[in-house]
Amino acid sequence: MRYFIGKIGLFFVTLWAAITVNFLLPRMMPGSPADAAIAKLSQNGPVTPEVRASIEAQLGMPKGNLLSQYWQYLGDVAHLNFGVSYSNFPQNVSDLVGAALPWTLTLVGLVTIISFIIGTALGALMAWKRGTAVDVTGTISSSFLSAFPSFWLALMLLFFLGYKAGLFPTSGAYSSTSIPNFSLDFLSDALEHSILPALTILLTSLGSYVMGMRNTMISTLGDDYVTFAEANGLRQRTVMLKYAARNALLPNLTSFGLVLGGVVGGSLLVEQVFSYPGVGLLLYQAVTNQDYPLMQAIFLMITISVLVANFIVDILYGVLDPRTRR
Repeated sequence: MRYFIGKIGLFFVTLWAAITVNFLLPRMMPGSPADAAIAKLSQNGPVTPEVRASIEAQLGMPKGNLLSQYWQYLGDVAHLNFGVSYSNFPQNVSDLVGAALPWTLTLVGLVTIISFIIGTALGALMAWKRGTAVDVTGTISSSFLSAFPSFWLALMLLFFLGYKAGLFPTSGAYSSTSIPNFSLDFLSDALEHSILPALTILLTSLGSYVMGMRNTMISTLGDDYVTFAEANGLRQRTVMLKYAARNALLPNLTSFGLVLGGVVGGSLLVEQVFSYPGVGLLLYQAVTNQDYPLMQAIFLMITISVLVANFIVDILYGVLDPRTRR
């Protein structure tokens, strides 16, 4: 019980630190949206202090010293009030994030889970059949795919399968003539638009799971308890799954937890290449437009998701491997 209580305490301390850093980072960036707007207006003549004050009021710029802004920020976070977006004025930040989050979770989340399951299973099979054609082919393919940056592979798929072959749509999450709903026609249209970005994420992330599971399981297969299980005449499938793969899974589970925590942030480069309306594309727009409220909301959401994923992995470690509780 002390192990689990310690993990819970560490979670809340880390959460407070993350919220504080999330508050400070945008304010350490040079410039502001008001400065950008005033720079454009100054091209037509000098800008008076009154005009600057009205622009700051219209954009909802924070006022007061840093400490008062911090206390106000903590209260707003507690009430899930992230303010108004500077770059999409007068839309609320919560509405923008709420509109982009389902697309990211559906695309990146499902593909990450599928990639982990397929990669772990392939890695275990390759380790069990090490030295055979299955192992050699899988190792070469995984190493080859892992060497490609996600944005490069996205551009290749976009050019050859989208523009040249015309097999899949090249941008967006659905057709411009479609209205989002739960009808079969819209779902099939959204699925067709998600194939290229999903394929990009799957191919670039699969190799790390395959090689990680393979290398760990090869090391596990040399342990005494696996040799003892084989000497007792247990079935090969039982030895592979219940003895070797179960223990080799732990390091892969850690990396999966880290990746799963970052799912909420989306795949920025892939979403940008395909103009997919997820959180990653929204974050890029917020950074380029110095949209502090939108940046803070997305950064905080990503941070909390990573912390929750790590917390769940720590708890699972304590359940699956009793040695971690000592």
